[in-house]
Amino acid sequence: MKWFAFIILLPACFAHLNVYLSSAEVWRLLGLTAELFYVRDGQINFYALNFVVPVPATISDLHFTWQSLTRRPLPYTLHVDVVENAQALHTPTFNISSEGFVPTEPQTWRVDLPCVGNMAAEVDVTISLNVSIGSSSTALHFRRRKICLKEAPKPAVRVDSVPHAPTSADIFYASAGCAGAALLIAAVAAAACKARAKKLRRARSDEQDAHAFLPDSSCKSAASYTSYRRPTSIPATAAEERARDLQQRIAELTIQRCRVRLRSVAMEGTFGRVYRGTYADEEAREQEVLVKTVAEHASQVQVSLLLQEGCMLYGLHHERVLSVLGVSIEDQTAPFLLYPWSAGWKNLKQFLLSCRGVNMGVASGGPPPPPLTTQHVVRMALHALDGLLYLHTQHVLHKDIAARNCIVDENLRVMIADNALSRDLFPADYHCLGDNENRPIKWLALEALAKKQFSPSADVWALGVLLWELTTLAHQPYAEVDPFEVAAYLRDGYRLQQPANCPDELFAVMAYCWAMSPDDRPTLPQLQIFLRDFHTQLTRFV
Repeated sequence: MKWFAFIILLPACFAHLNVYLSSAEVWRLLGLTAELFYVRDGQINFYALNFVVPVPATISDLHFTWQSLTRRPLPYTLHVDVVENAQALHTPTFNISSEGFVPTEPQTWRVDLPCVGNMAAEVDVTISLNVSIGSSSTALHFRRRKICLKEAPKPAVRVDSVPHAPTSADIFYASAGCAGAALLIAAVAAAACKARAKKLRRARSDEQDAHAFLPDSSCKSAASYTSYRRPTSIPATAAEERARDLQQRIAELTIQRCRVRLRSVAMEGTFGRVYRGTYADEEAREQEVLVKTVAEHASQVQVSLLLQEGCMLYGLHHERVLSVLGVSIEDQTAPFLLYPWSAGWKNLKQFLLSCRGVNMGVASGGPPPPPLTTQHVVRMALHALDGLLYLHTQHVLHKDIAARNCIVDENLRVMIADNALSRDLFPADYHCLGDNENRPIKWLALEALAKKQFSPSADVWALGVLLWELTTLAHQPYAEVDPFEVAAYLRDGYRLQQPANCPDELFAVMAYCWAMSPDDRPTLPQLQIFLRDFHTQLTRFV
């Protein structure tokens, strides 16, 4: 990992000094394998000095390494200024004297930044190093933003059960109904979404209902994807009761097919189809809709998976979330999933590709979009973050945050959508590692990739990759890395490289999301603060 820097020559007093963060410290703070030099052989890295390094709540001390390159004594003085929210931080201290001489051998010194623990705040800290030779004196200022949290337990977000020791945050999904005819499977899956939506509105934290479907025997196409959810056996009588209860709700959930009109094909995959169309309600009022369905040759598993994933966000209402509007199920035909739509809306990945002149085989319907600025990118990332934050407050993990699963309108407002049919429509983004699961390998956090452990922190990792997609206009992440090698690549500390024309501050936010340990990654509210502050700074220069 390389740090791009703007370097100029230093005054004479810094010509004999090296000051840097060791690779271990950079890894601890940002999850990157690199040394970060502030001063090296008479040159200064002003980009590094001007960048405010975020310090996670889990880190309470900072380490700097320095060395004098001359045999003459090199006097120094150290000082710490707490610029804002000083009440959230105990008095910072050094483990060395605040004045003395810089050693001629590399030495690491420490500054402690302990939080008080009785309030949540961001504390701006400036560590000043003054070095002098004779009458010449020059200072370096290292800026940090320390995150302090109240000492209280974090609210739990419900996650799906995975093959590891269960925790209180795990959700166990029950298998309901029988796997007979395709109509019964589709009906039960659709009704399960309705039942789940009602429970979300009541904000219950007890056991939730869902379906598990048998995996396809093949791993050669997107159709072989299987759900991350694992079924839990329940008594047959309970399953029958649940099935009867679900079937009673089908009439409320289902939309009549005669009210749906298909107009044109928006996207098409091996078995998936996405149409633009209209839906007329009982009062004959029409609205534009997007319709997801499958071709006649689709298997029962593919039909069921369409319904299961398409209903993931059913019943959720937020301006940054696009949830399914309704489901149309009829005998001997493929189900329709209807979504509210508008003429100016586009798939975010297709939009980003069109910004750099790439056509995925879909008619553009107009001139290419104007170039995206950094200000646009940050605002779009904030929209996606707001939608994801809402999902987490509703105890929902997305587990597939990416540009392909987002929608953007003509005003560059972004909404998060479900991942129904994404494996078929964007097959290059999913890979099978021999386990009968087509997964978004290059968007997954390391623990999700290696152990299938999903948490809010895993969604934060994927959000960082989405931010990288926005800055690169949907380039493929880790394009040079074989999918089978991604896990080892991440374990070795490698991450996505800084995109061209991406500000250091914005890339640091991405790198912060890709910390090795889930506990070291920022929370969504912390990311929200970082991006809003950065967006405010950008608007000052426009």
